[in-house]
Amino acid sequence: MPIVAVDDTDSREQGMCTTYVATRVAERLADAGGRVRRRLLVRLNPAVKHKTRGNAAVALHVSGVDAERAATVASETVAEFAAASDPRTSPGAVVADRDVDGDPFDPTGSPIPDAVARFARRALRERLSVAEAVELAEEHGFRHAAVGSAGGAGEAGAVTGRGRIGALAAVGAPAAFDDWTFERISYRELDRCGTPREVDAESLFAAADEGYPTVWDTVDREAGNAVCVPNAPGPILHGIRGDDATACRAVAAAVGGEPVERAATFLTNQGTDAHLAPGRVGDLRDGAGYRVAGTVASAPETKRGGHVHVDVASDAPGTGADGGKDADRLRAVAFAPTGRFRDRVRALRPGDRVTLCGEHEVRDDANGPESTLKLEKFAVRDLVRTAPAVPTCPDCGRSMSSAGSGQGYRCRDCGTSAPGKVAEPVERDLEAGWHEVPPSARRHVAKPLVRGGFDAPTHPER
Repeated sequence: MPIVAVDDTDSREQGMCTTYVATRVAERLADAGGRVRRRLLVRLNPAVKHKTRGNAAVALHVSGVDAERAATVASETVAEFAAASDPRTSPGAVVADRDVDGDPFDPTGSPIPDAVARFARRALRERLSVAEAVELAEEHGFRHAAVGSAGGAGEAGAVTGRGRIGALAAVGAPAAFDDWTFERISYRELDRCGTPREVDAESLFAAADEGYPTVWDTVDREAGNAVCVPNAPGPILHGIRGDDATACRAVAAAVGGEPVERAATFLTNQGTDAHLAPGRVGDLRDGAGYRVAGTVASAPETKRGGHVHVDVASDAPGTGADGGKDADRLRAVAFAPTGRFRDRVRALRPGDRVTLCGEHEVRDDANGPESTLKLEKFAVRDLVRTAPAVPTCPDCGRSMSSAGSGQGYRCRDCGTSAPGKVAEPVERDLEAGWHEVPPSARRHVAKPLVRGGFDAPTHPER
């Protein structure tokens, strides 16, 4: 009763889709007498450079067919449908002969080895090697194959079958993650791939309203975008995501447009923030997702291209927003595609306490390496409500003048004095709590605020 997993079957230019390839594998396993008990769509590290847009692997939990037959079916199907002529595509398959008739999601009794579960967790936050995936698969007796690969070079001794990394992670995912959502994917006829998709916008937006908030990220209502309809030249017509499988199927069925050739419902780690690890400003790895706390240390700045930059200092003892030269700093960026989210970042002021979520990248600039966090969401913990201001004379109401360095302020007309500046209330156009990028800019694995479970008030985008 094996787990059959595949990855890296698509191409940025040629299209195809790993979920589609896996769906064809599932159909052929059924033809061979098997029964697919569940389909897992597992998003991997979104910071991996060679990924296609979604960076997803798929695992099928199958009964009624043995592992050897399942491996043959998977390899033959991947070889037939994968975009393997693209030199950057490197398909791989892993088949684990494990009994999944029970509950593989129960960590106390899962048939999935602990080492494979750890590998799956790391695959969301690190860049792993084919060699490590192969070694771990063989250690546990899993079948694996590099299928019809034209490329994937770059690792000595393991130049093909890079998809085995994601496939092994998909095998381990049930024992690695405890938050799961659903996606109902509808596929178009293959001969339509590369042509504009025909999706009825009116029915789509109506269905999105009906399904919300159980079904989320279907559309970006403010921008008027159909988020669930991809732009890539692959076979997906639309993908409906949410917290309930029945609700996702109902929304998908209500969307009009071109014929749906086949459809499948996946259990997935999308919308869960599984890629984020707790971190500290000044101690972050390149190419990983983090949740970090800090204090705003500079006024936000809109740079060329519309990207908004703001510096954040560590909250660790001995550092802070006072600009000390020893303070750990992080450059947080809201890129132009995040649209209206940038207004929330622009509303920050030095001294605000925040929690930031996003992908960390080390960039080289004229002054050396710069630590940058690509923002996905942030929480305002504490807002600066006052600002230093020149005191006003209590007698005449006029602004006082400086009495000299370190001597406070004095009213030139009345002679009254004040020891220094006073705190004056500041009007803030920013609410405490969590703020997020709009649906059209959200990464697949990032958790929408509408799902709940956050530690402060939320301001969901829809």
